[in-house]
Amino acid sequence: MGANAVTTVPVYVAAEVLTAADLNITNSGIPVFATTVTRDAAFGGAGEKTLAEGQFAYIEATNATQYYDGASWISLGALGGQVASVFKADAFSFTSTSFIDVTGLSVSITPTAATSRIMCLGQINTGTSSSEFVTVQLVRTSTAIGNGTGGSTYNAISSNAGQSNTGMWTTPIMFVDSPATTSATTYKLQVKTSAGTSYVGRRASDTAFGGSSSLILMEIPA
Repeated sequence: MGANAVTTVPVYVAAEVLTAADLNITNSGIPVFATTVTRDAAFGGAGEKTLAEGQFAYIEATNATQYYDGASWISLGALGGQVASVFKADAFSFTSTSFIDVTGLSVSITPTAATSRIMCLGQINTGTSSSEFVTVQLVRTSTAIGNGTGGSTYNAISSNAGQSNTGMWTTPIMFVDSPATTSATTYKLQVKTSAGTSYVGRRASDTAFGGSSSLILMEIPA
């Protein structure tokens, strides 16, 4: 534990004589705890303050300032703009007519609160022949998110119909997700083709033209 860390938040009574140790706890500002475990153990016991709405705490393990909203602890660390990203510059070929992961387009983020939302931004460049089309979807762990529902056969973030094997088509990724967890969560892009061989990061006719793809995750506090 650091010099300011405590394991209890005491309650003082009238006429009580305060020791230097008592004053040192007060002088540290908001209570500082080594972990969320010591934070939770510091309230509600004999001689300890009752946890109530408006209580603040600082957690050394994650360098996060938190407040209690009456039901749960909310981390102000999310306001700092937690961001995770992945960038793919190389090519990826595929022939699968079922969704498969795109190698190198997977990224993980650990929300600081279960109420946080995750903004997913990115883009993917695909190349096809004139008779093929590529369908793209965004996946959280193993669940597709952000898909349309209006298609009778295909529903995804986007479906790019090939018009020429000398071009590439860019699919933008924009979706705000609510994973409802504080565990590490992986987001990734998946693709499938209607037939033949299609590509991520290059045109279908040859390797003369390449395009990059990326996926960016940003935590938004509730």
